[in-house]
Amino acid sequence: MDNNMPGMGSSASASPSAAEASDADMQFTMMMIPHHEQAVEMADMVLAKDDIDERVIALAEQIKAAQGPEIELMQSWLDDWGTGMGEMDGMDHGGMMSDTDMQALEDATGVEASRLFLEQMMMHHEGAIEMAQDEVDNGQNPEVITLAENIIASQTTEIATMEEILATL
Repeated sequence: MDNNMPGMGSSASASPSAAEASDADMQFTMMMIPHHEQAVEMADMVLAKDDIDERVIALAEQIKAAQGPEIELMQSWLDDWGTGMGEMDGMDHGGMMSDTDMQALEDATGVEASRLFLEQMMMHHEGAIEMAQDEVDNGQNPEVITLAENIIASQTTEIATMEEILATL
């Protein structure tokens, strides 16, 4: 770190430096990784089933395609910041599914599985949007804030799609 230029971050940096990451940035990143991981797990569950509505399959694939790379990006930030995931205990992850919720999705079949996936993922996305809005309001790092804004936009759109699909199942 160059102490001769306080407050000056390197705009050429490929990833945010620890000096540029506030507590809010780190907390958001540490909370969003397991949140995204659960969304990918939920998508994998529904994609492994038979007789799932084709719109639900397309949505599950879209969620995986978006959130997988975001997990990798956020993990690279934590690595760069020297922040481990061990500091997660006690943090509130909005919209996370319980073990019971996940088992219900695992056990569901056909239209019921499609419906349950959509209902659970809408709650899951609402939690992610709340966490992302908190980052936009309180974060410092421009790259983390941009990711949060992208999460808000994409997941708000996906919720509208899920509501449309649910109305026709």
